[in-house]
Amino acid sequence: MRIFYSLILVLLPYLLSAQVRIKQSINTNWQFHKGILDETQLKSPDIHWETITLPHSYNTHDVLDDEPDYYRGDTWYKKTIYVPTSWSDKEVYIFFEGINQVATVYVNGKLAGEHIGGYTAFRFRINDFVQFNAGNDITVKVNNSFNEDIPPLTADFTFFGGIYRDVYLEVLNPIHFDADNFASSGVFVSTPKVSEENASVTIRGEIVNSSSAEKNISVISKLVDPKNTLVAQQETKIKLKQNQKASFVHNKINVTKPELWAPERPSLYRVVTVLVDAKTSQSLDEFSAPVGFRWYSFTGDKGFFLNGKPYKIWGTSRHQDFPYKANALSDAMHVKDVQLLKEMGGIFLRVAHYPQDPTILEACDRLGILASVEIPVVNTITESAAFKKNSMHMQVEMIRQNYNHPSVIMWAYMNEVLLRVPSFKDDKPRQEIYFKNVAKLATTLDSLTRKEDADRVTMMAFHGNYGLYKRLGMIETPMVVGWNLYQGWYSENIKGFGEFLDKHFAEFPLVPTLITEYGADGDPRVRGFSPIRFDKTVEYETYYHKEYIKAIEARPFVSGGLVWNLADFNSETRAESMPHINNKGLLDSYRHPKDAYLLYQSHLLKTPFLRIGSRSWNIRSGTAVSEDSLYARQSVEIYTNVNGTVTLRNNGKVIGVKSPSDGIVQFDVPFTDGLNQLEANGDNARDVVGINFQLQPSQLNSKKLPFKEINISLGDNRYYVDEQQNVWVPEKPYEKGSWGYIGGEVFVPANRGRQQYGSDKNILGTDDDPMNETQRTGIQQFKLDIPDGQYEVILHFAELAGGKKREALVYNLGNGDPTTGNFTNRKFDVKINGQKVIDGLSNSNYLIPETAYASKVITSVTDGNGIVIDFTAIEGASILNGLQVRRIY
Repeated sequence: MRIFYSLILVLLPYLLSAQVRIKQSINTNWQFHKGILDETQLKSPDIHWETITLPHSYNTHDVLDDEPDYYRGDTWYKKTIYVPTSWSDKEVYIFFEGINQVATVYVNGKLAGEHIGGYTAFRFRINDFVQFNAGNDITVKVNNSFNEDIPPLTADFTFFGGIYRDVYLEVLNPIHFDADNFASSGVFVSTPKVSEENASVTIRGEIVNSSSAEKNISVISKLVDPKNTLVAQQETKIKLKQNQKASFVHNKINVTKPELWAPERPSLYRVVTVLVDAKTSQSLDEFSAPVGFRWYSFTGDKGFFLNGKPYKIWGTSRHQDFPYKANALSDAMHVKDVQLLKEMGGIFLRVAHYPQDPTILEACDRLGILASVEIPVVNTITESAAFKKNSMHMQVEMIRQNYNHPSVIMWAYMNEVLLRVPSFKDDKPRQEIYFKNVAKLATTLDSLTRKEDADRVTMMAFHGNYGLYKRLGMIETPMVVGWNLYQGWYSENIKGFGEFLDKHFAEFPLVPTLITEYGADGDPRVRGFSPIRFDKTVEYETYYHKEYIKAIEARPFVSGGLVWNLADFNSETRAESMPHINNKGLLDSYRHPKDAYLLYQSHLLKTPFLRIGSRSWNIRSGTAVSEDSLYARQSVEIYTNVNGTVTLRNNGKVIGVKSPSDGIVQFDVPFTDGLNQLEANGDNARDVVGINFQLQPSQLNSKKLPFKEINISLGDNRYYVDEQQNVWVPEKPYEKGSWGYIGGEVFVPANRGRQQYGSDKNILGTDDDPMNETQRTGIQQFKLDIPDGQYEVILHFAELAGGKKREALVYNLGNGDPTTGNFTNRKFDVKINGQKVIDGLSNSNYLIPETAYASKVITSVTDGNGIVIDFTAIEGASILNGLQVRRIY
């Protein structure tokens, strides 16, 4: 949590004291109750209250369990605050940085106010409700239920509920900067003129006199440079009558040869504006804000310019959640995300799809990260006056609360708003009315934004339905068009990405373009050497980003690319290999880098960089080349920006020396059993990583490499590392002396649509979804020619056909069929070495659709017969999803 100090400058030597505003957090010792309560129950001893500390969300765990949906409803928070007598002549406010999504605040049982919208701050004056020198009860009713008049309505992220940001008491003198201006500071700083030679600062705001006396006030603004040296100042005298509000403007603050703010050197000046009682010289209120001198432009043909220089914008979007914390993150966790973006070499953060914690933009200011911020009008709208009013209110809140951040260069207001269109029972004329209402709301929000802030640009992010947005005239509404494009992921042809961009430029050459989203899922547990679309391998994700980087770099008219997403994030409605998680992040949910993150570092960083890829894949498995060649060759990529060559060693032995191409060097590494210490060296850069390799014998009766255990994923061409550090290897057909399946075929969903690999279902009762989502259907046998001994055999099954209907994802991964497979009855027996171990496994007993079932058997191998597993179909086709065999002795 941030600690606020009053900024007392030696620049104001004539001030007698600094009795300025107090801002203190009240995050601790809150009581929480989930459920509906009435007034009589709030103090009932029969109601259970949990003691919690803010930030807090009540959806930290239910969004990750196997139960569908998560709690969206009434909750209550309460706390006792103590208000000293010394505040009795002050203005006392309670300030909330964010509550999702409707908050009703009571003080001592009286309504202090209500706020609608889950992602912007709000404050209420509470003088009329508190007792001084006494305890006061603060009670907050919070509800995150769906409301058709409050955006967001639908989205591919989770609408966590709770008081999930900091809460403060603010204490102001009767004369103060306006605290009721949409929860902003009440003072707004802009830099209307900036060049290398000269710059100017404008400071405007309103002052409130809530006292019963007339006051003569001096408003003094000072600008200090990055070294805290006074640069310029301006003073205005104002006579304020009782209960009067007055505005002021300071626009004669000029700087010669300013230090410019840029990603390489984010020089920050600072404005300090103080209200001074002209009679007593006493400081009454104080405002300070960073100032970054920069100018910029987006062009349709040459992209983006900052301070007169061309920049290719590279960055990411970001969601604000973390596993088992929901969106109730500490300030340090928010700041760390911005630091990770900076360490990647990124220069832009799209704060999506809603305003986020204040620390985010503070960090962007300090670190030199350009930013855009948007309100959560996502996928669809409601054609109501209330929805329009709430959207406009959110837009004004967002702009005024975040106005004084030099990092912000863009305000946005809609994201893929035509992605999910109400069907209106196939009433095409009615749909056309809806389309026009969406376009009309876009125009309204764009005009409102330009009125609120004429110095920044407006932006709207579209999905790939180019023709619809063009027909409605929406491409020409914002100042910059954002395209969210996923060719090669949600659609097949990855080259279609460049073709789409070229079409846009040909038809709208004057409209600036920014790629606001692109990405592919990469489950960090799933790896492969023959990646294909939708297999969720880190390798396909990396391939995808290689192609997009080339396409964006090749087109100067594209201002840049913002990856979706910085880190994996929660989306409760998703199933797939990692249920409830969108895996398109360059970092995993816990902020560990994937290979694609290293790829961007090699492309963007200016300082020497070299990293061995697949760092998180530090437990591998593979089959030895032969009995006399006890190693398995697997590829490893090195990501680097160094000149010259890169040398790779394994356990001290040189593997090869190669020159990078597009920032990448690939080596085929002969991995041996046990620890493999890889060391890569380049010009002024070095990296080391240890990989434990579980080498499987090419012949299972090997004396040199005795068989120990194996984990096999059927119907699969990928490797998967589970939480127990087991490496699941892909299936293969049986070879004498080795192991493999006989018969059957790889499971393919009946209505595969875009789903190219296995099932996209959440398999209940297991964390091993990647293994359970694939299977071999119609399998006849599985053989392992292992030596004599006693073995543990675990057979894994999951019925992938049929199951409960669920809402199809907005991206239509199942091509509209919510079951992605037709249910058929199946029944089969399983024998191991002739002994029946499973009798009549069927849909009427253990094969419950979308649910994992496993059976462990202890068996002995004698007379060199190995293990033979027979699958005998009685009805329908037999199945096998996974197989584990471990030697006991």
